[in-house]
Amino acid sequence: MSERDRALHVAPYRGAMTDGEVVTRYVNRWGDTSGPASDLRGPRREVCRCFDQHRSHPRARVGFHGERQDTSAPGWLRLLELVDEAAADGREEFRPLVELSPEERLQVITLPPSIAMLTAVKHLMLYGSNLVRIPPEIGAMTSLEEFTPYTSYRLHWFPYEITRCRKLVRSTVSTRALFGNAKLRPPFPRLQPARGSVADLDLEGLDARRWGATAVRSCGVCDRPIAPGGLHQVWISLRVATDVLPLLVSACSPACVAELPAGEQGYGPAPHLGGRVEQAADWD
Repeated sequence: MSERDRALHVAPYRGAMTDGEVVTRYVNRWGDTSGPASDLRGPRREVCRCFDQHRSHPRARVGFHGERQDTSAPGWLRLLELVDEAAADGREEFRPLVELSPEERLQVITLPPSIAMLTAVKHLMLYGSNLVRIPPEIGAMTSLEEFTPYTSYRLHWFPYEITRCRKLVRSTVSTRALFGNAKLRPPFPRLQPARGSVADLDLEGLDARRWGATAVRSCGVCDRPIAPGGLHQVWISLRVATDVLPLLVSACSPACVAELPAGEQGYGPAPHLGGRVEQAADWD
């Protein structure tokens, strides 16, 4: 097998996994952590331990990653520069991670809201990233045709706003790492029901472990601002480009939740507040 072919067949880490933990392993030049220790010469990458992606029915509790982006980290500051450069020159392909050192890549766990400026980008390449979330501003990348976050094993869900990328027709996602995926059926994190108790919720300073995001600025359905106490979050699984993705909807009202399309058949009710999408007898 050629180096290029092997790069497209990365074997993920096979250790036991528990709720929300991350381990750091050295990887070989193909990004493979499963080979002999003598071959692990490459840069480090963090491997998610939310659920064991090699068990037929994961039993572990799963949840959102709670990390907040360190906005003073060199990798983050360099990423901001790369987004500005890409927006200025109108490039059609954006591969920001190849411009970062291995240590800088580890420092980036999300993308900046400024990706909304990348309206000319047709291919977003995030191969082997350390991302734990994608910001809703990806919905503004209206020219996007191909999305490649392959082997980003800590990326378990996507914002509903990605459905605004109407030209998106090709995706390459490590689906075994996704909540509710068809092969392993890991449960979704439980969402908070809409109650009066969130009336004073600071939508600019959310706890990511509870809400998935650190900030919610507008409704994912109608794009209007969300009033205090008006946050309604639900899950829905939809086919986006090549893959069925678990999408987190942050809506402003029950009316917007009611406007959501039907979910992909076989992926649970839509919308829903999380948990297991399928109750199989051998899970009990």
